[in-house]
Amino acid sequence: MEIGFIGLGDMGMGIVPRLLAGGHQVTGWNRSPLKAEPLRKLGMLWADSPKAVAAQSDIVFCIVTDAQAVEAIALGPEGVIAGLKPDGIFLDMSTIAPDSSRAIAKTFADKGLCMLDAPISGSTVTLSEGKASIMVGGDRAAYDRVEPVLLSIGPKVTYIGSNGLAVQLKLAINLVLMVEVIAFGEGVALAEKGGVAREVAVDAMLKSVVASPVLGYRGPFILEGNMPKVPLADVNLQQKDMQLVLELGRKMGVPVPLAAAANEMMNACRGLGIAHNDFVIAHEAYRILGGMSK
Repeated sequence: MEIGFIGLGDMGMGIVPRLLAGGHQVTGWNRSPLKAEPLRKLGMLWADSPKAVAAQSDIVFCIVTDAQAVEAIALGPEGVIAGLKPDGIFLDMSTIAPDSSRAIAKTFADKGLCMLDAPISGSTVTLSEGKASIMVGGDRAAYDRVEPVLLSIGPKVTYIGSNGLAVQLKLAINLVLMVEVIAFGEGVALAEKGGVAREVAVDAMLKSVVASPVLGYRGPFILEGNMPKVPLADVNLQQKDMQLVLELGRKMGVPVPLAAAANEMMNACRGLGIAHNDFVIAHEAYRILGGMSK
């Protein structure tokens, strides 16, 4: 299939090569054209607008930071909706509010066009290892068409249900991920304050029943000198998802107290001036608050 890809951030930079390797022709667009140069060298084509990308693609992927960015890319005068073929599919992989996703999908549907929400669960690490999972919400027949393409990105692709349900599940997954990673940092800080060396605590935890894939690659970041210079997901980006979870819980009348606690630890990181790091830096906030670090 001819694929369009809009949004060449860290995840986009990892996804496009997998699509190219899967034998698909990919045409890309990004707000900053220079970011696309490495992908163009791999064979990705370039278009001058989301509309132009859509006009020459069977499926148009999008992965950007928030709903405002998705709306601009999808619904603007030079947006995907203005160029999408009648049988084309717009597939948004961004993590945004379910209601926002449904509203955008309805705008497409009102014009006889199809949009799916298809958030990807995983980081650049899991993506590069071929372990990322993708959830899809929207028309089932459209899902059946795009599933083979999605399988070239990651091996675990699941149809969730109607529009908005996939991104809702993604927020639920991110809630669990946040709580897990922050609880890990809290536990290590508690052990460390009591006299256990940090590297010993991390090693023992990653050999225990609490070990998980995300802790396996993120947990060691908290060791001295191991924090990546380029975060997989910094505090502000991850807190955006927790704020979406809190708002979703408020709307639906579902208590999410652990999401609130995770959100407060992100506030602590911001207040301490360490928010530019991967969000696992919450461990350092615990160390500072516990009198173990300046």
